[in-house]
Amino acid sequence: MQLVSAPSVVRSCPSRRYDPGVEPIAPGELSGLLAGLIGWASPDGEAITREFEFPDFARAMAFMTAVAVRADRMDHHPEWSNVYRKVSVRLTTHSAHGLTRLDFELAGYMAEVAQGLGC
Repeated sequence: MQLVSAPSVVRSCPSRRYDPGVEPIAPGELSGLLAGLIGWASPDGEAITREFEFPDFARAMAFMTAVAVRADRMDHHPEWSNVYRKVSVRLTTHSAHGLTRLDFELAGYMAEVAQGLGC
């Protein structure tokens, strides 16, 4: 069998930069913003975390796929891991050295998607 090289699909992308208009939240804002998110916690004040448990692996993957598309559009990517039907998430804005409204926006979207998938 002859191996055929696939055409190069890796393209050089211009680097995206942190939007300086996205400022870290004030320490006093954290509890109010968390109150609007069911199941999320901030153990260290630097990030928000949540573990999602889906009915099955396929739905966990569907969740991650939907969130990946949104996160890429936002240029705001989660720290996450998956084991079978569980997805553990940590959100923070590294370039702002802490939490920003982007973290809470993405967390809200994750909650909507998870609910639609039976979580």
